[in-house]
Amino acid sequence: MRNILITVMMLIVVAFLFNSIIAQDNTGTRARIESHGDTANTTLGNLQP
Repeated sequence: MRNILITVMMLIVVAFLFNSIIAQDNTGTRARIESHGDTANTTLGNLQP
């Protein structure tokens, strides 16, 4: 029973960390990757042959 409780608590902590680090709207890793990708797409689109 104790092992199940520890496992469930660890899963809750991992889900919380994912939401606070990766999926945060403005400052999360996903937002930073999207921002850099948009910048790269704009830069590549503005290149002249």
